[in-house]
Amino acid sequence: METVYITGHRNPDSDSIISALAYAALKNALGERNYVAARLGSVSDETQLILDRFNAEPPVLINNVRNQVRDLDFDTPPMISPAATISRASEAMQEAHIAVLPVVNEDGTLFGMLSAGDVANYDMACVHDPVIQPVPIYNVVSVLEGKILHRGGEVRDAISGEINIALPAGREHLLFSDKNTIVICGDQPEMLNRALEIGVDCVIVCQAEVEPDVLERAGETCIIATPLDAYHTVHLLCHSQPISHICKRNNKDMVAFRLDDYIADVENKVLESRFRAYPILDENEHVVGTLSRFHLLRPRRKRVILLDHNEQAQSVPGLEEARIMEIIDHHRLADIQTTNPVYVRNEPVGSTCTIIAGMYQEKGMMPTEKIAGLLAAGIVSDTVMFKSPTCTPRDIAVANRLARIANVSLDELGRAIFSATSSDDKTVQAMLGTDYKEFHIAGHSLAVSQITCMDSDRVLKRKDEFLAAMRDTLRKKRLDTVVLMITDVLLEGTQLLFVGDDESIRHAFNLKADAGNCAFLPKIMSRKKQVIPTLSAMWG
Repeated sequence: METVYITGHRNPDSDSIISALAYAALKNALGERNYVAARLGSVSDETQLILDRFNAEPPVLINNVRNQVRDLDFDTPPMISPAATISRASEAMQEAHIAVLPVVNEDGTLFGMLSAGDVANYDMACVHDPVIQPVPIYNVVSVLEGKILHRGGEVRDAISGEINIALPAGREHLLFSDKNTIVICGDQPEMLNRALEIGVDCVIVCQAEVEPDVLERAGETCIIATPLDAYHTVHLLCHSQPISHICKRNNKDMVAFRLDDYIADVENKVLESRFRAYPILDENEHVVGTLSRFHLLRPRRKRVILLDHNEQAQSVPGLEEARIMEIIDHHRLADIQTTNPVYVRNEPVGSTCTIIAGMYQEKGMMPTEKIAGLLAAGIVSDTVMFKSPTCTPRDIAVANRLARIANVSLDELGRAIFSATSSDDKTVQAMLGTDYKEFHIAGHSLAVSQITCMDSDRVLKRKDEFLAAMRDTLRKKRLDTVVLMITDVLLEGTQLLFVGDDESIRHAFNLKADAGNCAFLPKIMSRKKQVIPTLSAMWG
């Protein structure tokens, strides 16, 4: 089944992580596809506390959804050993109706690539210079459907030499005089005798019997009998060579790709080369298939469901190459575009977890105690223990129902959650990145980070460190403004730190000119419903 990734926004908060886990569980329970909960960043201390509380694993981490080689409908042709004969490789190509075969070692790693062109070039070379390099005797016997009449020594394992087809009797003197020769003859006793006198490397007798006394005089000459005629014998004798002799097998002659390679990079390399097919390797360097140019025309796009966001800057990198299946959110509509109609569910509630819980109810499914506990915690987190202005009566009702299913106390759960967000042993950079989002409003690039806690005075002791880190972020990401909200659950307000376009921030929130870069905003609890709309109204 094709995988569908369900993912929240970058720098995911608890609502983003938990809603992805819960929605994947719901989708998989309905048996629609293979749904995988994903995340685009590290798990915060707050979220990890919730996951540990309910014995849940975090979603899988993904870095992007760009098209990769694994997303192509590439070929999986038969693979062949370098010791196999050219004859066997040609048969395999004909049986599979393909022109290229991967040549693999015993452990499945790549040895080389053999194409029909390689075989044709070798055949042409044999016409002009019919010389056989040492080839195992049993290879010859196999392709000629023959048998060994005389081995030519107990340790004799291979034959080699220039191929000579015997001419009619009376012209023997025009034929051969070198021992390093393979003679092909029919019912020609004189030719056979001459070959034995010279001591040629091998005689192949086609469609004829060999007298016992001849075998007694054979000495070191190998004698093989075959039911084939001379023409086919010559052709197949050349094809008894191991394919390791003619296949492409070095970096100069081959270009290989890996399952995780991105299609855009693959296309560039393909344009620079002229091979008919390219081997594909997995993470263990094992060959898993071959890729041709036409495979690149219509790659399967990764499928994604976006939760808790609908803004390009907050979404997974490479989204433009993916197929968006659904968008479920509770924020303002932003700039994500789709190529096909999709299911969109955007509701004015305080938490995406509230929407997901409602979808369980709509499908007639009761969430497990574990999922119910996670969803309740996600609602408590995103609504700041129901004190955020984004919180609705529906959030409260759903959270209480989920708490009954999970047998947890919402008040105790909330205090545990918000006590984990501002640990003294965390760096300011880590705290800034825990719940960090970027926005583009009327040509203004803005980043807003939020730390929700139960003791803002303790966090503010590191104000200078935060401002320094914010200025560093401003410079490195080339933003116009960076804002930090230190939201205090008990005080029901936010300590606002800001750098960059200071005047705009002061004007938007009616701050005094001498207020510096920090001010307390009572009743300001929500980035989504209070801070971003205020800035949008000013810059818009």
